[in-house]
Amino acid sequence: MDNAKILVVEDENVVALEIKKRLMRLGYLVPSVAASGKEAISKAEGFLPDLILMDIRLKGEMDGIQAAQEIWTQFRIPVIYLTAHSDDETLKRAKQTEPYGYVLKPFEEEDLRAAIEMALYRRKKEKCG
Repeated sequence: MDNAKILVVEDENVVALEIKKRLMRLGYLVPSVAASGKEAISKAEGFLPDLILMDIRLKGEMDGIQAAQEIWTQFRIPVIYLTAHSDDETLKRAKQTEPYGYVLKPFEEEDLRAAIEMALYRRKKEKCG
């Protein structure tokens, strides 16, 4: 999807800026970066991105899984988890939110691009049919 808008949710500023830079290099629009679950919900409402890249472990009272569930319930915006955590309990909780992808950090740019393109394709098919 050309010029897809992607919201990045990452509480480590240096990591968030690197992800944003990579996404922009790949041709995606990154209207904003959020550092917490509550901020992610607010920015999702304000920007209505096509997709959200969500870290699972976020500082604050709401983690990425809780934020993703709330965003899906309120706005039907799909999420790809972009995280360093893949333990059984985290995976079990993440599955319950029906994510459009799960990419482990550190990631290769092509792996991220493939996950994004598949998620955008799936989203487009769901909207059309």
